[in-house]
Amino acid sequence: MKHTIAVLVENHFGVLSRVSGLFSGRGFNIDSLAVGETEDPTVSRMTIVVKGDDRTLEQVKKQLNKLIEVIKVIDLTEKPYIDRELLLIKVNLTPKTRSQIIEVAELLGAKTISVGSKSISFEVVGESNHVENAINLLGPFGVKEVVRTGRIAISRDETEAPSDTKKDSTS
Repeated sequence: MKHTIAVLVENHFGVLSRVSGLFSGRGFNIDSLAVGETEDPTVSRMTIVVKGDDRTLEQVKKQLNKLIEVIKVIDLTEKPYIDRELLLIKVNLTPKTRSQIIEVAELLGAKTISVGSKSISFEVVGESNHVENAINLLGPFGVKEVVRTGRIAISRDETEAPSDTKKDSTS
């Protein structure tokens, strides 16, 4: 099962290394890792996606909570949450394929960010499956380059409308 964990940490040098070391030390491969400052510049938020059973993950959460720099560990998998990922993709462009590529991009809700004589680049934002779908649909045109962020996620207020609510649908 995939788990999405948010870890609030003190924004200090070396914290990322210690947190990721806990996962590798337990034999977990991190599927996705995104880190950034929060509304408080002294605090960073790590969004970590890992595969593992509940029992082993519980041990990792306990170990994370023992680190001095860790402020809070939140297993988002246990509650409704919203997640997004960002994709930047550069695709081969020819006069023959130009209109087809733009049509596919519009279907995906992609934003054109750069157009050259031989390539076109798009920004796609959405859930991980939407990003995968974009890569698959644009792939036949010849993908030159792909850059993805890790998944970022935030818990949903219980009173919010449930249109984007997830409870780990990626397992």
